[in-house]
Amino acid sequence: MARSPNGYRADSPEAPVYDEAHKAFLQAFFANSVFTFDALKPVIASILEAQDPARRRLPDDITEAMINSLVQNTNAKIAPFDFEIRSARDQIKGERTYALVNTASDTFTQLATSFTPDEIAYIKRLLDEMFETNNSRTREVMAVNQMRTKQLAKAPPRDRQSQAATQMEADKDPTEVDVSAKSITHADCDRVLQTLVSQGFFQRSKKFYYSLAPRGLLELRNYLKETYNEPLAEDDEEEEEPIVRIRDCEGCKEIVTVGQRCDNRDCGMRWHTRCANQYFGAQQDKRCPKCKTNWTGGTYVGEKADGRHKNSSTTGRNYGRQVPDEEEDEDEDAEGEDDD
Repeated sequence: MARSPNGYRADSPEAPVYDEAHKAFLQAFFANSVFTFDALKPVIASILEAQDPARRRLPDDITEAMINSLVQNTNAKIAPFDFEIRSARDQIKGERTYALVNTASDTFTQLATSFTPDEIAYIKRLLDEMFETNNSRTREVMAVNQMRTKQLAKAPPRDRQSQAATQMEADKDPTEVDVSAKSITHADCDRVLQTLVSQGFFQRSKKFYYSLAPRGLLELRNYLKETYNEPLAEDDEEEEEPIVRIRDCEGCKEIVTVGQRCDNRDCGMRWHTRCANQYFGAQQDKRCPKCKTNWTGGTYVGEKADGRHKNSSTTGRNYGRQVPDEEEDEDEDAEGEDDD
């Protein structure tokens, strides 16, 4: 069985050392930052074939276990340099996505290489719209429709920015919107959104809703929970409860921005559709595992939770170029029967 000079077994999911294959694997991420599982398979096949030319490698030879092993051993090597390869499944399609993340640098600092300060302030307004305005107790949309993205191009009035500055000083929170932020043009708005989609941070659906794509969720995971979840202050009354806007799937433990929620509005149970279908399976008496309410699967998280969803298919049709679409709603429900 072919081995590299330092003992790495080229066709084994076990990779006890960091060798040339791992270096090439990491270089691929430095060049591209994000890969889907299917896109990564031919890359790894080429790497392993270059390592052992006598043995031909095909993309279908590459398994998720092999990729996970490469990721694990590469992460052990790059962790001291504040890098990590993270992965998550697409919440609708179920395909796994891998992204190289700088764990020390603020995501918005990284975005500064592609966007101006005013454009970054606009991106923060989009996130606030997704995870505060469009994420309430009764309506967890966590997306922004095309028309609203245009409205958010206008910076808030100066008095509101001054209030934000005062609150920022009180909270010592550097992630608040820049108080000197100016409005951006609609043309710049289109360009920013298209760039975010092309870089894998955002995705746009066929109903013209923008939401975080897998890479965005991987990069912003900690930021989202720290910014939009509000723990109890030490002096709060005992009967008060923390505000939790960002929740994890009960099944896979990854963030849910598209999926299902318990019909009991006071219950924090959330699932990705496919994870819920896996859990409930053929159960006759489907009940929430937390509060025991009947589980109908008809209370949604994501754009389907927006009452305007069914009437928004033509909204913003002339804004910008078409970008990769999400699956149709019926595809989401059908694919939920597949394994996670």
